[in-house]
Amino acid sequence: MKISGRICAHTLKKILDNVKVGVTTIFLDRIARDEIEKSKATPSFLTVSDYHWAICTTVNEQVVHGIPDERILKEGDIIGIDLGVLYKGFHTDMATTIPVGKVTQSIGKFLEVGKKTLEQAISQARVTNRIGDISATIQGEVEKAGYSVVKNLTGHGVGRKLHEEPMIPCFGQKKTGPKILENMFLAIEVIYAQSSGEIKLQDDNWTISTADRSLGGLFEQTIQVTKSGPIVLTSYL
Repeated sequence: MKISGRICAHTLKKILDNVKVGVTTIFLDRIARDEIEKSKATPSFLTVSDYHWAICTTVNEQVVHGIPDERILKEGDIIGIDLGVLYKGFHTDMATTIPVGKVTQSIGKFLEVGKKTLEQAISQARVTNRIGDISATIQGEVEKAGYSVVKNLTGHGVGRKLHEEPMIPCFGQKKTGPKILENMFLAIEVIYAQSSGEIKLQDDNWTISTADRSLGGLFEQTIQVTKSGPIVLTSYL
């Protein structure tokens, strides 16, 4: 899991280094596939039935599961990159959303809230807590900033399968849900929108966007729960 996480983080860093005005999302997908395969690993998303890309790319109002294509990134866009790595039978999963070139102050704040919320959510992944403590933290931080969580999509356990129990909603109540146990591996996700959290499925049957076309954001890390606290396995900074 640790090696898988390092490969995942390294790959995301390579992708982010190439996010700039004028590149296409399919170009970023090729970078991801090359980097993962050079590490003698497999893109986790290629193990998902009927999905044929190494990453998901979500631009502006898109929230999750966007298919890389010939779309050209423009100044002021935001893009989410979601990827997973399968290494020797173990998956890790991560995502981040960043600006393309210069963005407005309000967009910058939107992205910063998602990033900070994920940090706060990860801090709740302790053996004395429950999954609801993570979920309530996500909801509280996002709504406090004036945004909405997406309630139809969740984080999840991760390991021998890309998606495992327990599910980790972006909303909930503290001290509810499954107990957080030592050596759980969790892919904690902050999935949120600038306006309403309502979503819709696009015609490609993969891409999920906000129903009102407001900005969508996605931040995710794979963590290991230990007695002394959570360890982020996919840190790329």
